[in-house]
Order: sequence, then structure tokens, then C-alpha cells
Amino acid sequence: MEIKEFLNQDKITDLSFFNFSNAVTAAYFANRNLEVIKVNDNFKKFFPVLKNVTNILFPSILDQLGVPSDQIKNFEKELSTKGKVIIPKIEINIDGQIKIYSLLSAYTENKDFPYLNGIQGQFVDRTEEYNLRKEKEELLDQKLRDQEIIEEKTRKLENIANRLSKYLSPQVYKSIFDEEDIGNENKTPYSRKNLTIFFSDIQNFTDLSDTLEPEKLAEIINNYLSEMTLIAIECGGTIDKFIGDAIMVFFGDPETLGEEQDALRCLDMALKMKSRIEELRDYWNRNGVKGGLNVRMGISTGYCTVGNFGSNQRMDYTALGSPVNLSARLQSLANANQIVISDTTLNLVENKIIYEKFKEITPKGFARPVQTYKLEDFIDQSISKNKKSYSRKGKHVDINIFDTSNIKEALNELEQLQDDFSKELNKD
Repeated sequence: MEIKEFLNQDKITDLSFFNFSNAVTAAYFANRNLEVIKVNDNFKKFFPVLKNVTNILFPSILDQLGVPSDQIKNFEKELSTKGKVIIPKIEINIDGQIKIYSLLSAYTENKDFPYLNGIQGQFVDRTEEYNLRKEKEELLDQKLRDQEIIEEKTRKLENIANRLSKYLSPQVYKSIFDEEDIGNENKTPYSRKNLTIFFSDIQNFTDLSDTLEPEKLAEIINNYLSEMTLIAIECGGTIDKFIGDAIMVFFGDPETLGEEQDALRCLDMALKMKSRIEELRDYWNRNGVKGGLNVRMGISTGYCTVGNFGSNQRMDYTALGSPVNLSARLQSLANANQIVISDTTLNLVENKIIYEKFKEITPKGFARPVQTYKLEDFIDQSISKNKKSYSRKGKHVDINIFDTSNIKEALNELEQLQDDFSKELNKD
């Protein structure tokens, strides 16, 4: 090839465009007037709808490809002012499919070959990249939505669990929601255990319910049950149920400290309840209950079947057996503010309590007579797990802290209530 032929304008243009010819992008070369001079094979493959684009203004090509007019104007402006332009995202419809491209263009300048002065640019196909990014974003959004759904369901479950906790003894609640027990199909639903059973009720409750207004009755009973519940929980008892004014508590399941200690904890609870009832007598008198509430208590010890009983629609975690029936019978046998225990309970704690022989009875369903005893107190007061009194009486005010699980928080609440009262008084 002669030098003259090699150096002709077309040959040099082809040589300068060599790299673009082999590129995986859609490349073009245009003069300074934006008139297209040359495109590579990929340009034709990318945009078959264009066919021959030689000698056509590049902005017109963009218009044919469906590029928005604002992007075309921006392309021309930046190219003229900055000498180069990058449009990161152009959406082009190719045979009904949206493809994503980036467009890079820049002025070229060559002092030796002025006819090479023009504009070189290329379309980069980024469809797959954007699709992957979109898929990733969609997955992330879905993950966030799923997380929000999980968090919302968790909040609902927590609310349900919190509401449910008010209907169950803390020990039973803990047992139900114990992670190790969830889904444990091999766990036996029933067991035979030696339990100490406590029953109590309010003497002449029917007369009381007939004389008090419903709202006042509810207030008195809820106050009484709340106070007794706090003591039962403090002593480690499992609150089986409330039957109107009656309370059933048992010791020895699901947690046990041994038969003797279970019995002692139950007696400790009964004595504390009796003491607390005396402390509240003035409060009840002021609220229409003349003489306060008089409570009868019965305690028995023996082997019971304990577990979940009921139907598929409703289950009840409870204890069944003759000791349960006997404790209920002893409660009805007791006089006002009296604690009556069975001989089986006495046998476990006889050397640690002060008691008095009471009646011998033969309850229905029992083959032999049962000797009963009246519980007075512990011989050694250290047996009772005495705690601070959380009630205070004044001349005009009674302070009763119902939840002693966080005494510091309760005291802070009292201070806040004091501030609120002070603000109200200052208004007057």
C-alpha cells in the first residue's frame, strides 16, 4: 500500500476508529456539527430500527430512539459547554422491550489531522446491571416489608402474652412460654405430685354482694384479690383460679422446694394473708363493708394429678384429687379469719408451727375420719420470709403499693402523684 493511499482521509478515520470497531459498546463518530460520520457494527446491532445513520444529526438519532427531549437538550448543552457529556441512564424501547443504556460522548481534537476533529461517543448496555440492581432493591424492599410484618406480629403477640399473663399464675405462664417446652411433643401433659393445696373464701359473701352497688362490690373484690395475689406470688404459690370470691393456690408445681418447704411456704402465705386482711379492715369499713372482710382458709397436703384439663376449645391448668376437695372442705369448716389445716399438712411441719387441735370430720368420699387443726403462727418467726411492709397508714391517707416488683419505680410514681396533687391544689 502506497503512503499516499495509507494517508488518505478515509483510511486515517478508519484507523482512529479501530478500537471502537472492536468494542462491545455501540460507538459512533460525528463531526463538530453532530453529523454522524461512522458507527461500529454494534451500533447497528443495538439499534436495528435505525438502519443507515450516516450523515444524520446525532440528536435526530436520539429522537428516533425515543430519548426524551429534555435529555437531548441536556446532551447538546453539556457537550457544547464542557466538551463532554455523560448521561447515566437512557431508557430505549427495542422491539417492545425496555433497554437501559449509558451515553458517553466527548470532543476529539487532532492538530495533524483536522478532519479527525469531531465527537466520539458510545452507548453502554447496562440493562442487565439495572435489572440486577432493581431485583436487589425489590428483594431489599420485600425484606424490609417482611421485617415490618414480623415486628408487627411480634408486637401483637407480646400484647396478647401480656394480656394472657393476667389470667395465669406466673409459674404457669412461664411454663407455657418456656422456649424449651414449645413444640415438645414428648412432654407428659399430666403428672402425679405431692402438693399443698390452699382454699379461701369470704364469709357471708352472698349477703355482701346483695347490699353493695355493683361498682363498689367490684372495687372491693378486686382490691382484695389483688392484695392476696401479691402475697401468693411473693410466697411462690401457683394461683390456680378465682371462683368469685374464692381463691385456690397450690405449692409443689411447676416449681417445688420439697414437700416440707412447699407446705411451710403455703402456711406462710396464709398467715400473711390473714395479717394483711387485718391491715385493710379500716379501708374496707370506710368503703361500706362494716367490720371489713372476714376470710376463711383451708389447707391440705397430698398426692394430686396436675396438668392441663379441658377441651380443644379451652384448657385449664389445675390440680385434681382428694387433697383439693379436702382443702375446700376445711375452708368451709373454718370460722372467720381462721386457718384450718389437715393432719397430712401437720405431719410435715408439726415441730415448726403453733397450732390447736380442731374438729375431726369425715368428708364425703373419704374412707376414714380426718383430724383438723387451727394454725396460729410459726414457732420460729425466721421461717417466714418477712419482707418490708409496702403499706402505710396516715391520718388522712392510706398508701398501698400493689406491685412491689420494682419498689424504686413505685416510689418515683408516688412522687409524681404528689407533684400532680400539688399542682391541682395550687390551681384552686
